[in-house]
Amino acid sequence: MILSKRPDIDRFLAGPDRGVRAAVIWGKDRSGVRERADRLAKAVTDRPDDPFDVALLTETDIEKGDGRLEEELSALSLTGGRRLVRLKLTGDRAGPERVAAEALATHAEGALNPDCFLIVEAGALDRTSPLRKAAEKADSCASIPIYEDEAGDVTRLVREALAADKVSLTPEALQVFVARLPKERGVARQEVERLALYIGPGSGAVLTLPDLAGFLGVEPEASLADAAQDAFGGKPGPAQSALRRARAEGEGGPAAVRALSQHLQRLRKAQALQAKGTDAQAAAKQVGVFWKNEKEFLRQVRAWSPALLDVLQPEVFEADRACKQTGSPDGLIAERLALSIAARARRLGL
Repeated sequence: MILSKRPDIDRFLAGPDRGVRAAVIWGKDRSGVRERADRLAKAVTDRPDDPFDVALLTETDIEKGDGRLEEELSALSLTGGRRLVRLKLTGDRAGPERVAAEALATHAEGALNPDCFLIVEAGALDRTSPLRKAAEKADSCASIPIYEDEAGDVTRLVREALAADKVSLTPEALQVFVARLPKERGVARQEVERLALYIGPGSGAVLTLPDLAGFLGVEPEASLADAAQDAFGGKPGPAQSALRRARAEGEGGPAAVRALSQHLQRLRKAQALQAKGTDAQAAAKQVGVFWKNEKEFLRQVRAWSPALLDVLQPEVFEADRACKQTGSPDGLIAERLALSIAARARRLGL
């Protein structure tokens, strides 16, 4: 069975039905996959770290196809609790995935120890994946895709994590901080923890947007948000350099194009707000512009007309599509888009 809606996934991770024997949790965000797998492990057994009742396997353990996985799934609990087997597939080798798919199908039918629970962590699985097919086909197994967090998910994560340390951000500061977070959930959590330490755990402090400046000041200069601002501000050299530094830090072309698209949308929203009578500075704040960037952003709002942004939008969509094609030079595609935007901005007098 497939679980793709957040409420359904949360309910399952909190306590799967007794008739379910396995779950395949997969996706590009490996930290997000691991976090959900950890939650499920705690729901399945009271002792998720017990070496007697929990078996931890990797693809290396099963790649020989010698029945190691089936053996672990057949073993009985030594202490009377529910046995748990966790398998982590870290690569894209077909052999271990095929072995895992075969064992999962057998276990889902109840042919091994029906009281044993199997959790498989995997990367992005396409529609032809035997493991994904096996998980989706079996009623006693859950296939749980983990997609990139949306803004609302990240905002919730930040708010809850800070609340646990009895600190918080004002709505404006929260919006800006979320916009600057990396997309990978594990790295994002580390940044939230670092922010909590910066504020002072247990202090009850509420950071405002100006207070946040000292923390964001240590963010990498290669931030994709800064690269997008340079591009729309007519600064091709700095924009290209920032994108290349971001790439060296692990940010790919799709993320770069997304940053350019987000900046374009902020310009659009600010223009729409001003058209309805909102003050320029208030409009900038409402779309999440950091106060230090406000002057430059408003300069761009004045220079880029809605008609020019309409012309640019299809090019951004096309660049995003091209970046996601297999084998595409996504970094160069993003650079070309940024340089094209910067050239137009210079012609506008920016």
